Amino acid sequence: MPKNPAQETAVYTHGHHESVLRSHTWRTAANSAAYLIGELKPGMRVLDIGCGPGTITADLAELVPGGHVTGVDAAADVLDQARATAAERGLHNAEFAVADVHALDYPDGSFDVVHAHQVLQHVGDPVRALREMRRVAAPGGLVAVRESDYAAMTWYPCPTGLDDWLELYERVARANGGEPDAGRRLKSWALHAGFTDITATSTAWTFSTEEERAWWSGLWADRTTASAYAGLAVDGGHASAAQLADIAEAWREWGRQEDGWFSVLHGEVLCRV
Repeated sequence: MPKNPAQETAVYTHGHHESVLRSHTWRTAANSAAYLIGELKPGMRVLDIGCGPGTITADLAELVPGGHVTGVDAAADVLDQARATAAERGLHNAEFAVADVHALDYPDGSFDVVHAHQVLQHVGDPVRALREMRRVAAPGGLVAVRESDYAAMTWYPCPTGLDDWLELYERVARANGGEPDAGRRLKSWALHAGFTDITATSTAWTFSTEEERAWWSGLWADRTTASAYAGLAVDGGHASAAQLADIAEAWREWGRQEDGWFSVLHGEVLCRV
């Protein structure tokens, strides 16, 4: 089978290091897909693109009793964890497979809902991906996408190292072919993909309690020095290991601040097919 050139234009910046999965397994339909929940009904067929370890996928499966959810991801290894998540929760209406969002191996109109969370910021051609998501959605169905927007993230207090982190992350992500400020672009991408019935909203994650600060700062400190992102930053000539260590320490410093607060803005679109 020939390789898909669009797939090769972007690299998943984070990889699946433990520090990354620490964040991914925290995600639920409630904290990451609330804008979609009210649209879900029993018996629906749902495609969850970029499902990762499957925590959101499992929630979606519970929200469509009598229906079926297919979780897909470009990385085969993480799907074992997704299958285990569904099995632990006793779900029999969820299955998982490897897939490329640019070229989904499903017939036209296969799903009532096509969902993607934090996916389009990492792909080479988000408009093409949205067209493909629309293709596999049934007439009257929904394409639902939520993306963070790095430049819109904000925090207090403001150690200099976190400004360095943001500038570096955006540079590395774009060098990998992605768009880290995807949240603000979702409506535009959806229009270019041919959608005309679009509801665009936004919501945020906020981390401010002692426990939340320790968790969020700890995972980003570890991600900065030990994940695939760290390797891409160093190998791409964007930063030295010493600079990454300084940024990691800035994360830990922020996490220790009693008045620490961090907000992650997300753009969202619900597109009716």
